Amino acid sequence: MSDSPAGRLQALFEGHRLTPTQRRIAHCMVRRAADVPFLSSVELAELAGVSQPSVTRFAVALGFDGYPALRRHLREVAPPEAEAGSGGGEEHNEYQQAVLAEIENLRHLAGLLADPGPVERAGRLLARSRPLPVLGLRAASSQARGFAYFAAKVHPDVRLLDEGGSMLTDRVDAAVRAGATALLCFALPRHPREVVEALEYARAAGLAVVTVADSAFAPVAAHSDLLIPAAVGTGLAFDTACAPMMLGRVLLEAMADELPNAQARLEEFDAKAAARGLFVE
Repeated sequence: MSDSPAGRLQALFEGHRLTPTQRRIAHCMVRRAADVPFLSSVELAELAGVSQPSVTRFAVALGFDGYPALRRHLREVAPPEAEAGSGGGEEHNEYQQAVLAEIENLRHLAGLLADPGPVERAGRLLARSRPLPVLGLRAASSQARGFAYFAAKVHPDVRLLDEGGSMLTDRVDAAVRAGATALLCFALPRHPREVVEALEYARAAGLAVVTVADSAFAPVAAHSDLLIPAAVGTGLAFDTACAPMMLGRVLLEAMADELPNAQARLEEFDAKAAARGLFVE
């Protein structure tokens, strides 16, 4: 587990059975990991969109006497630079802060990947599914589309599901009829209700669901067989998703490692691309 603020919080929450409201608080804390040791219970409740008593009950559920004890624990384990403020007193403008926050998200992801087991398991599930549906709606549609674009170069049948509506379940059904055994989902905030419903439907149809989400406490967690978190940046008006994109490429690599003809397919594509003059060298 990473020694980043988000990594320490994830470790603190592991093994606890949390209510939906408590998962919401946990999710908020992971997203604001660097700030949490210095927030009051009222401030945290406002950020998470819950009541102040809910924050107190959450702290008790984690084994603390109350929120002050939880905050005291977080301050004790916080690195010195967090206590002094990021950058050791160096001032950064809001754009730099957003970039630095994304770097921290990538560091956390690197720490998570120290155990390659979950990614390798995901790679096997995705490689064996023929076809392979890849789901991502709204904010996550670009992640799903990017993965599907590259995956199609090594996987024989990738089906992108990036539009919601009544046709979504029809396309899941079609994939199952064609032999699909797994579905890859990219789920980023704000989480569309129909993504949660689609994952619930997919699992009921017999698909193993592999999910890339912004947090292990995201609403899609209950409907995923294997969820690997990658935090999003929240410092700008719109979230940034460098870590989820990187995790998507890592999953792509793990899947390709499980496909015996992956290298041959890539070489075939390169030969055809050269013959057609697709790219300007």
